[in-house]
Amino acid sequence: MSGSDLDFLKSKADASSMDKLLALGDDALVAFVAKYAALGRPDSVRVCDDSDEDVSFVRRLAIETSEEAPLALEGQTVHFDGYQDQARDKAMTKYLLAPGAEMGTFLNATDREAGLEEVHGFLKDNMRGHTMIVRFFCLGPTNSPFSLRCVQITDSAYVAHSEDLLYRRGYEEFRRTGGAGGYFRFVHSQGELENGVSKHVEKRRVYIDLDENIVYSTNTQYGGNTIGLKKLSLRLAIRKADREGWLAEHMFLLAVNGPGGRASYFAGAYPSACGKTSTAMLPGERILGDDIAYFRAIDGEARAVNVEGGIFGIIRDANAEDDPVIWQALTQPGEVIFSNVLIACDNKPYWLGDGRKAPKRGRNHSGEWAVGKRDAKDVEITLSHKNARYTIALARLENLDPAFDQARGVPLSAVIYGGRDSDTTVPVQESFDWAHGILTMGAALESETTAATLGAEGVRTFNLMSNLDFVSIPLGRYIENNLRFAEKLERAPRVYGVNYFLRGADGKYLNGMHDKHVWIKWIELRCHGDVDAIKTPTGRVPVYADLARLFGEVLDAEYTEAAYEEQFSTRVPQLLAKIDRIEAIYREKVPDAPASLFDALAAQRGRLEAARETHGGVIAPGTFAH
Repeated sequence: MSGSDLDFLKSKADASSMDKLLALGDDALVAFVAKYAALGRPDSVRVCDDSDEDVSFVRRLAIETSEEAPLALEGQTVHFDGYQDQARDKAMTKYLLAPGAEMGTFLNATDREAGLEEVHGFLKDNMRGHTMIVRFFCLGPTNSPFSLRCVQITDSAYVAHSEDLLYRRGYEEFRRTGGAGGYFRFVHSQGELENGVSKHVEKRRVYIDLDENIVYSTNTQYGGNTIGLKKLSLRLAIRKADREGWLAEHMFLLAVNGPGGRASYFAGAYPSACGKTSTAMLPGERILGDDIAYFRAIDGEARAVNVEGGIFGIIRDANAEDDPVIWQALTQPGEVIFSNVLIACDNKPYWLGDGRKAPKRGRNHSGEWAVGKRDAKDVEITLSHKNARYTIALARLENLDPAFDQARGVPLSAVIYGGRDSDTTVPVQESFDWAHGILTMGAALESETTAATLGAEGVRTFNLMSNLDFVSIPLGRYIENNLRFAEKLERAPRVYGVNYFLRGADGKYLNGMHDKHVWIKWIELRCHGDVDAIKTPTGRVPVYADLARLFGEVLDAEYTEAAYEEQFSTRVPQLLAKIDRIEAIYREKVPDAPASLFDALAAQRGRLEAARETHGGVIAPGTFAH
């Protein structure tokens, strides 16, 4: 490090902060902090350890800087992002690649040297008037085979406060490892503020330097662009997992109760608006995580952890009837950060779909708001943003599984892939084996756009394992890594596909919102061989009698044989069309796609064509033998 950088750091950090940093015994870490302090020129630097004192400092600072404001219930605060800073900036989130590096068609990248020059130019003097906060966190449980250490530099107390709720404290993990390298680094500056929000969003950048395991984020406050340990670290983790032989996945973790007090652990990958969070939060079951999971083979067993310690969740449609556990946590005293909701005259938060009588006025991300307010483009401003969020620690939830912090993780019984599909796939099916599930369910995952998505509704979008936005290695290698993972296991988890959005000929959904609980309970029984299944050309589906019993036990509802036949029929033309779409994508856009993928698709095509010759285009489940 340059002497001038270290001198600047010492001039802005008090003795306690310097002692904490130097106590870690890592000269490279000290140089990293000094470099970005000298570049950003903050008014002060605060290095935080795991103490409650430092955590409280960050919370107070968020209020003092007006990045958050206290609400009526104790512990609750609200944060507003700028009107043009309400979501992940996909266009300006880029990998920094050296000349000659190739990441494939789907991955957004830019030249490394040019990108570093640009983002360092934006970081220069960008922390003036702010406190630079240095935080240490751990992805996964501490002192665990899964532990990944992280250091975050930010000038946003809101970002640092959010990470307190979302991640395990990691300063002691750095001390325990004695200055060993290999950690992830994050540099964020919200930049100059105007009315409490980032002013220069035209200079918003999120750049990922895979060579150095550093994420840079500038001129933005929105959590998806700034909370480095979330999706940004997932990109770094996928790269690290590729080198070390484990998996980093965009998946929830759920404990499902079975007969005799048995608990079965499931991981699930669902694109946005496909039921991921509602599945992770099924009533009567236990949550471990709603977003990101790491998988490792330990003693021949697939084991997984939730990387995070909290939820940065979309709050729209969270209500007492559909989300009772979350609702209780959001409406009782306790620490929650709400973002981009409406604050009414009672100083309480309101949001779209919360089931309450909507206030007619208040303040939200647009400032003072009343019904009918319109923006500069003459678009009506809703009472809260469609992407409004809540940030809360998982420990606040009464249904948190006790194995959440287990150092060796939990044993996986099943991996589930879910998409939004109106006319093709059945509500639940089991793959023939691990490879069949990875290739025909995970690697072939599609989801239809909704009315809440920019562009046309009902367009099928390819989303490999619901991880396409975050994969930081060539896609073919990512698929191969998933396939090879099973080679390390004595018994691989079973793989399932689910679809909660099948429609009938009249366009109406064939299932209710709560029917998913039955599909998940059936999966739990299948994992232990407690129920039979029917083998179809694309996978194994439930027997009617088992579903009829489960509908009664789980939902106290009747399930007719006619409904079963309509939902679980094999729709051959639509399934063949899907194979055509998926095969074309891989042949045209994924040059390193493994041959086994095309073999699996060809075999599935052959089974479907043979079934059509014998049974026609729509085949009832009872047509196939048990």
